[in-house]
Amino acid sequence: MGQNSPGWARTMHDRLGLDEPLDDIEAEVVDAMVARLDAEPAPTIPGAPEAVRRLGATYPLGLASSAHPTVIAAALRAARLADSFRAIAASDEVPHGKPSPDVFLLAADRLGVAPRACLVVEDSLNGVLAGRAAGMLVVHVPNPAVPPAPGTAEAADVVLSSIAGLPAAVEALEALGGDGTPAAASAGSGGGASG
Repeated sequence: MGQNSPGWARTMHDRLGLDEPLDDIEAEVVDAMVARLDAEPAPTIPGAPEAVRRLGATYPLGLASSAHPTVIAAALRAARLADSFRAIAASDEVPHGKPSPDVFLLAADRLGVAPRACLVVEDSLNGVLAGRAAGMLVVHVPNPAVPPAPGTAEAADVVLSSIAGLPAAVEALEALGGDGTPAAASAGSGGGASG
């Protein structure tokens, strides 16, 4: 969770005892994921696409994902969310994946927004820790399909039981005041657009 593509390719190579070169492992997995996303409906958290569209109508959204850039693009196409994000950052573009803050900081930079003005929406412990390390407000929304690691909720600033409540929570947080227009740097731990 949170590793960039070379990192998870290395993990697969070592744990499964594969003989293939790391680049071949990465390419096989990415190609298979893109083919699946092109053929089947996007696997999204219920309510996530609607929440993204609603928030994107008001706030600049960034996507900061551990997924391979090609998979991110395919997931956004499949979920019909490609036009919802003003900035996209992949862990493959930074020195360290989550729990390092690098990918969130890159997304904030691409949005042109200070990290302290960003709100991170995460479903994984590594993502929550990365958002905190970036100095961003972190909302944890558990993914029912992939239960979070122990301590995830405790590490977040806000915990929501459902992504459907996110737009109202963002509006409430903005009403409390802040130092500028909040941006949302959103990510799912492995699913790109699903977070």
